[in-house]
Amino acid sequence: MDTTPEQSPELQPPQPDHPPRPPHAPRASWGDGIRFAFGTLTVLPVRVARWDREAARAGMLCAPLAGLVVGLCAGAVGGALLFLGAGALLAAVATVGVPAVLTRGLHLDGLADTADGLGSGKPAEDALRIMKRSDIGPFGVITLLLVLLAQVAALAQLYGSGWAHGAIAAAVSALAARCALTLAAREGVPAARPEGLGAAVAGAVPVRSAGVVAAAAVAVCAAPALPLGPYAALHHALAAVAALTAAELLLRHCRHRLAGVTGDVFGALAETATTAALVALTLG
Repeated sequence: MDTTPEQSPELQPPQPDHPPRPPHAPRASWGDGIRFAFGTLTVLPVRVARWDREAARAGMLCAPLAGLVVGLCAGAVGGALLFLGAGALLAAVATVGVPAVLTRGLHLDGLADTADGLGSGKPAEDALRIMKRSDIGPFGVITLLLVLLAQVAALAQLYGSGWAHGAIAAAVSALAARCALTLAAREGVPAARPEGLGAAVAGAVPVRSAGVVAAAAVAVCAAPALPLGPYAALHHALAAVAALTAAELLLRHCRHRLAGVTGDVFGALAETATTAALVALTLG
C-alpha cells in the first residue's frame, strides 16, 4: 500500500484546504516545517498550512523533532507503569504501543507493505503494485511479528536496568528513526511513484542539511547519557549511528529494487532504525 490519496497508507499526506502554492513559493519558515513534520508523521492535532516543496524540505528537516516528542511520550508511559508497580515486560509493550497509536500504526503498515513488496522477488512495477494493496501478505506478517518482538524484548531488558534506561532508549530510538527519514529525503533519492508523500518529499532536503541534522541527532542521542560517563554517551551515539546505518542499507536496497522510495518505504525505514537503535542499546 502506497501513499496515495485514495489509500490509507503509511505517511499519507494531509489534504490541504487550499490549492498548493506555486512552484516558486517563498522559503518555508521553521514553523511551517514543524507543522508539516507533526502533521504528516503523527496524529497530533496540527494543521499543515503549506503543502509544497519548500514546506516538505523544512518538514523533513524537522522530522527528528517529531520523533523526539513521540519517543518522550512513549518513555513517559513506560516509566509511569514501572512507577505504579508494573513489570518491565508490560512497560516495554506499552512503550512500543504508544508510537503506534501516535502514528495510527502507519509506520508499521509501511514496514509490512515494504516487506511484502521486497519479499515477492518480483520486478519493481509488480512489487509496487503489491505494496499498494490494502491487505498484508505473509512476508509482512512475519516481519511485523519479528520487529515488534525485538523492540519489546530490547525495551524489557533496558527497563530491567531501571526506568530511566528504558525511557531514554525510547526517546533515542524514535529520534534516530525520524532522522533516518530526513536522510532518505535527501537530494539524489528519487521517488518510485509520481504521487503520494514519498514523491512529495523525495529529494527535497539538501545533502549538506541532511548531514547536519544527522550529526545533531547523534549528539542529542548521546547527551542524556553524559552524566553516566563518556562510555555511556558513546554507547548511545553509536546506537544512533547503527540505526541510521541500518536504515541506509534498507534505503539502498529499496532504491535498487523499486527504483526509488514511497511512503511505505519511509515507514519501513523508521521501524528498521527504531529496532536497530534499541538492539544496539542492549549490547555492551
